[in-house]
Amino acid sequence: MTGDDPAVARLLGLGLRARRVIVGVAGVRARLARRGREGLACVVLAADASPRTRDKVARLAAALGVPVLRGPDAARLGAGLGRTAVQAVGVRDPALARGLVAVIGGVRGDDAGT
Repeated sequence: MTGDDPAVARLLGLGLRARRVIVGVAGVRARLARRGREGLACVVLAADASPRTRDKVARLAAALGVPVLRGPDAARLGAGLGRTAVQAVGVRDPALARGLVAVIGGVRGDDAGT
């Protein structure tokens, strides 16, 4: 399975309704900076995230040892969350993060940008 699998958007949508995800680059970066490794169980980056977003989010997550997963493109990611295009989503719930890793397959840090 890949980050384009519809299950990814469904899982993140459930997490949003449960208030267990943080949507957007600024929110994800702030949570990582404030809480470090304890703040997020994983980060999902849009497949078409800009190099600047990958640099800002993936590098910080990698430094903290937070897994970074490659999700669907920003439009699909946002649509699954009831938003416009979304480039980054932070997942606070460890069980949800495990489910996403099972669906997407995991990578760490800067590997998400390649």
